[in-house]
Amino acid sequence: MKTPAFFIAPVVLLMPMPPASAAPRTHIIVIDKMKFGAMPTGLHAGDRIVWLNKDMFRHTATARDGSFDVDLKPGAKGVSVVKAGAILVTCRYHPGMRAMLKVAK
Repeated sequence: MKTPAFFIAPVVLLMPMPPASAAPRTHIIVIDKMKFGAMPTGLHAGDRIVWLNKDMFRHTATARDGSFDVDLKPGAKGVSVVKAGAILVTCRYHPGMRAMLKVAK
């Protein structure tokens, strides 16, 4: 007579997963006619901003807090990554050009 074979089923424990943080997003800001275009809403720390200069003049997207400084010749684009907070952005060549980025954590 055969000895009965016993099978042990593996036990799977379902543990709650930590909430997934949102993946960084990419936003585009167009510079044209001596102005920064509309600032994106819903920015979060780690998001990327693509600055696109469609103007005929050279511009910068310079964070007053020093977190980024993108120099853009006419037709050029550049990228910055934002940190949390209210970030005042200016153009070093045209100080009257100003914008505010509001970035959540």
